[in-house]
Amino acid sequence: QVQLVESGGGSVQAGGSLTLSCVISGFTGRELSMGWFRQAPEKERGAFAEREGVAGIDSKGTTNYADSVKGRFTISQDDAQNTLYLQMNNLKPEDTAVYYCAAESSTYLLLTPEFFSYWGQGTQVTVAS
Repeated sequence: QVQLVESGGGSVQAGGSLTLSCVISGFTGRELSMGWFRQAPEKERGAFAEREGVAGIDSKGTTNYADSVKGRFTISQDDAQNTLYLQMNNLKPEDTAVYYCAAESSTYLLLTPEFFSYWGQGTQVTVAS
């Protein structure tokens, strides 16, 4: 059974930084694409379609970012530790959300929630102005 566990969320002041981690276990496929999504407080809690794609990385290491985070967020992975990271710099109040890690057995990546089969439980990020 594939499991994803996020950590690293918290509360910071605007302009601060956080690094999120996601450990994946139980994956036995050969190709893995992963992504980070977020759901803002004003969005319906738990509504799958309300999750915004933030950053993704396909099985070849090609990355993709939402325009709103380009230049501020960096996605990376440590294959040896089966861990996905999201380095978030220059955080803004509008970055406040629950952040989810997602994974899919695929060689390519679509940064939409419908693409991914496996999800973590989410970690809260709060940015104060």
